[in-house]
Amino acid sequence: MRQDQKAKHLKTYQLGIDIGSTTLKVAVLDAGAQLVFSDYRRHNADIRRAGMEVARALYNRLGECRLQLAITGSVGMGYAERLGWSFVQEVVAAAATVEHRYPEVRTFIDMGGEDSKMIFFEQGKVPDIRMNGSCAGGTGAFIDQTATLLGVSPSELNELAAKASNIYPIASRCGVFSKTDIQNLISRKVSRADIAASVFNAVALQVVASLARGMDILPKVFLCGGPFAFLPELKKHFIRVLGISESDCLLPEGAQLIPAMGCALLASSVGKSPIRLTEIVGLLRFGKEPRDINLEGRLEPLFGSQKAYNDWLSGKQVYRIRRTEVKPGEPCYLGVDSGSTTTKIILLNGQGELVYSDYRRNNGDSFNAFHDGIRQMYATLPHADEVVIAGSCVTGYGENLLKTAFNLDYGIVETMAHFSAARRVEPQVSFVLDIGGQDMKAIFVENGAIRRIEINEACSSGCGSFIETFANMLGYKVADFAQLSCLARHPFDLGTRCTVFMNSKVKQAMREGAPVEDIAAGFSYSVVKNCLFKVLKMKNTAELGDKLVVQGGTLRNHSIVRALETMTGKQVSFTDIPELMGAYGAALYAIEMNKNA
Repeated sequence: MRQDQKAKHLKTYQLGIDIGSTTLKVAVLDAGAQLVFSDYRRHNADIRRAGMEVARALYNRLGECRLQLAITGSVGMGYAERLGWSFVQEVVAAAATVEHRYPEVRTFIDMGGEDSKMIFFEQGKVPDIRMNGSCAGGTGAFIDQTATLLGVSPSELNELAAKASNIYPIASRCGVFSKTDIQNLISRKVSRADIAASVFNAVALQVVASLARGMDILPKVFLCGGPFAFLPELKKHFIRVLGISESDCLLPEGAQLIPAMGCALLASSVGKSPIRLTEIVGLLRFGKEPRDINLEGRLEPLFGSQKAYNDWLSGKQVYRIRRTEVKPGEPCYLGVDSGSTTTKIILLNGQGELVYSDYRRNNGDSFNAFHDGIRQMYATLPHADEVVIAGSCVTGYGENLLKTAFNLDYGIVETMAHFSAARRVEPQVSFVLDIGGQDMKAIFVENGAIRRIEINEACSSGCGSFIETFANMLGYKVADFAQLSCLARHPFDLGTRCTVFMNSKVKQAMREGAPVEDIAAGFSYSVVKNCLFKVLKMKNTAELGDKLVVQGGTLRNHSIVRALETMTGKQVSFTDIPELMGAYGAALYAIEMNKNA
């Protein structure tokens, strides 16, 4: 009884929780509906840890208290079901905030990490609610992807946009097509400031076109969501696209918290009995989350433990490229792979031993990337003034440009460069798979000759950027994401979907409480599935033969190599420089041509 009496004397607050695909937002209101606590943070797919950090901060601010709560967000539903808390649909929560605090608003526009919403308010009528479909164009994720492509943070992208003088057309419906537009602008020497502003303009056009669908966007226009809250230039582009004035637009303080605040406002009407803050902490520390994970339909572990991974790696016959120091006056052979996003440089001696290598992003400027790489080579090599380049060969996206501009000896088709490199690894190679940042090449070999070549077309699913996008979305570097996938015990089956539709599968995994390592391993399986079934449209893995070689920077992720072995039942060979194999093959070609000269 004493405990019950004590609980009655605790202050009661209303708590709104918004768990999105990338962030956790919390708003706490007092009895007068005033905001007394808020928090906004990336959860990096570890929602339990993020929740614990927020709960500690809340306890430090308010002490022990009772909370009447409701939860929303694209990932929130699964947690609401598991913990027995009340769930409110996200747009309903946002509409509640607007109707309660901003009755003058006629149009509501919300942009999140992977979704965007528009609500039209008319007195005496039910609000008209619109949401984007499964396309991530016109969302925060789209902005994050393009910022990464330019090598800047979203806040730096905002600073660049403020200095722009021109706007260029960019396709914002899909990150795949936008990359092509942006790279074209970079190659045309368009300023990064103009590109940044063009990205924001494309986002505004996409949101208005896809959500308004003929409805008039009337002031006042209410803007909310993380991108609006943290990227002031985005608001300016929306004002321009909508043709309204600054006074017609409302961007409140705490715009990123609007759905969470709506949940808090509705908690008293939809919420269950108040719960003590220490009980919430207990649920987060010892609750049901890990024990109630649904393991139905999960995939076979790739390794399952660090020991299993180490044993596999030590048992693999990894082909290690022999390295040596260059000797003064020794003839050397230069191989260059000028890709769409990176430039790779290899220098071999006459015996095919590696004396120098360089790997760098070209930021759309193949010419200067190669120029800087060569300068770095001469600055690094001992006896650089005595290095003799006896032959040179270039392949890839910038082949014609570099061959002409720098008077290189030979150019070679990219697939032939990779085939030459693969034969050095495995002379009897039957199948070569090269996965780069945005492209994929598969080479079928029969009796030592290429029988068939397959490449991906517009779709980037299964390529390096596919994994990089989601690793960054979940707050991980690609290398860390790859390492996590090796430790997964129950990989989540993400299927064979494109980058855009994969978002919904990732959200489903998070709702079901899948740890990030299981999601990471699911991506490794998806890369292989996309390759075998979407690009190659294979019916029988016997087509691959028994001598498989994999290349490309993506294959530094050993879980992808293992996924290919698991799904084909075949052993796979790879080198310790998979990302440099195109340049390596080009250098080998230069050696061969010099011998035949």
